[in-house]
Amino acid sequence: MKSSRRPVVGRVVSRDEARHPAAGLHPVGGIHSARAALKFGSEGVGELWLDRSRRDRRLSELADLASQAGVKVRQVERDELERAAEGTNHQGALAWVRVPAARSEQDLDGLLERIAGPPFLLLLDEVQDPHNLGACLRTAEGAGVHAVIAPKDNAVGLTPVVCKVASGAAETLPYVQVTNLARTMGNLKERGIWLTGTSGDADTELYAADLTGPLGLVMGSEGTGLRRLTREHCDRLVRLPMCGTVESLNVSVAAGVCLYEALRQRRWPP
Repeated sequence: MKSSRRPVVGRVVSRDEARHPAAGLHPVGGIHSARAALKFGSEGVGELWLDRSRRDRRLSELADLASQAGVKVRQVERDELERAAEGTNHQGALAWVRVPAARSEQDLDGLLERIAGPPFLLLLDEVQDPHNLGACLRTAEGAGVHAVIAPKDNAVGLTPVVCKVASGAAETLPYVQVTNLARTMGNLKERGIWLTGTSGDADTELYAADLTGPLGLVMGSEGTGLRRLTREHCDRLVRLPMCGTVESLNVSVAAGVCLYEALRQRRWPP
């Protein structure tokens, strides 16, 4: 019986060629992540690698999408794809993308003006671990956050490691770096955005807070939490209930808990 799935188009490359993608590109694995990169940031995609032995309609659709965007499509051997993916669940697809440029303070006003409905923002105060930033970006994108804001100094920016952990979110979710986070927080408050910081000594638990309106969720650094000035610029502080023996959660885990509680309230208001 013949398969109804048409073969994936693209040039077959040798092992040596496959090991040397264009300089300055990093791999984003997975059909969904590759599709997102092609749909929302194709100008940053250098090449699309597909498993030449796999017959999958979704891979053919990716190849069509890449061709429409002017992105080179290459068919490679599965073992080369595995090696390049470095443990990522690639599903037969690997997009080679450039590290996206962070947005500037000047871009922030335009981003806010284009938001339909109450703004939903994540502010990170001096998060320095690239794995934490990547995980925060991935979770924020999944929760429907409109932009992530962080200081330029004493914080990790967008790097290949961040982008790999973010699994495509770094290419689609605006990441804004600002010179003075406290000043930016003041500007957001003038726009009516309610800034909610997280602190272990806050009186109000997360689940008792109203997170349905214009919201900026403010998370502190891995070691010291919110800086004093950042804390003072928050409209309120909330804490996550800790019922076991550990005193705190990793910042990316805590951000995920807070973001999805906000999403729950915003999508299913009481």
